[in-house]
Amino acid sequence: MNRDEALRALDSKELWDLLIIGGGATGLGAAVDAAARGYRTLVLEQHDFAKGTSSRSTKLVHGGVRYLAQGNISLVRESLRERSRLLRNAPHLVHRQSFIVPAYSLWDRPFYGVGLKLYDALAGEFSLGPSKIVSRGDALSALPNLQPAKLHGGIQYFDGQFDDARLALALAQTVFDLGSVALNYAPVLRLAKEKERVCGVTARDAESGREFDLRARVVINATGVFTDSVRRMDEPGTPPLVTASQGAHIVVNRSFLPGESALMVPKTSDGRVLFAIPWHNHAVIGTTDIPVHETPLEPRPLAQEIEFLLQHTARYLARTPAANDILSTFAGLRPLVNPSAARDTARLSRDHT
Repeated sequence: MNRDEALRALDSKELWDLLIIGGGATGLGAAVDAAARGYRTLVLEQHDFAKGTSSRSTKLVHGGVRYLAQGNISLVRESLRERSRLLRNAPHLVHRQSFIVPAYSLWDRPFYGVGLKLYDALAGEFSLGPSKIVSRGDALSALPNLQPAKLHGGIQYFDGQFDDARLALALAQTVFDLGSVALNYAPVLRLAKEKERVCGVTARDAESGREFDLRARVVINATGVFTDSVRRMDEPGTPPLVTASQGAHIVVNRSFLPGESALMVPKTSDGRVLFAIPWHNHAVIGTTDIPVHETPLEPRPLAQEIEFLLQHTARYLARTPAANDILSTFAGLRPLVNPSAARDTARLSRDHT
């Protein structure tokens, strides 16, 4: 189905079963699920599919390893199940990746080794391979640019890596293949209501400027960090539900991360996990976690975030990238449920938005 055919489908006055606002991972995933069950489904995206958060990840399908430290076992289990489904359903886009956790004290190997064995146990049948304690020599063999001073060894474990943007496009194509419609460059202008219930939207084709009045049995708000702006189309005074947290990444030459393994730093100065992963003959380093009050469509890494990533990378690599070694940067905004208005975005719920 091409764009003209999709627009003709919008001309139909037939009632949609589901109308989903937002063409990112959540919206497209929900659309595939619904269309596969026979529901007539429409996805409306204001820009490119996966323009926002869904294409700005650290390119990992991890099983929630960082949530172990928070004791969020249920989220770890859910993440592990979903990782397994992605590996099964999209093996051309998702693959197993080796990670090394370096140990710079005698306590690091048993401490993180036990934690990753718990990770293995929670994975169960969904495991990608058992974690293991590795010697200093094996750690340096896996990551030749690892800082050798005071290195005692490390722990190797396995997780998932994927192409986030390509997966989103594959989901959009699957929506079409299942007989439903996904349309980008079709921003929603307002909601339609009957008897205090949202029953549709008015959307605009950004190319022609033409507006469409669309009706649906169910309207789903899957707009991520823009969730509250859609909610305010219904109730202008509604209090915010979502807090945005920015995660920045830098891209450097692969020579800073030779070998086939990725680096995982289990705890940075602000309590986050830091990754350096091989990616298309380059290396991606990230990420940060800072609360932001604005939610632009094109977020940019802050200078302090780039400095944070460079400083922490320098602690673990022998040959360290400087600012002039950065080839590109990107940032994404996490939509976090924040009913309590807490300031620490690293601790906010990742369960749902």
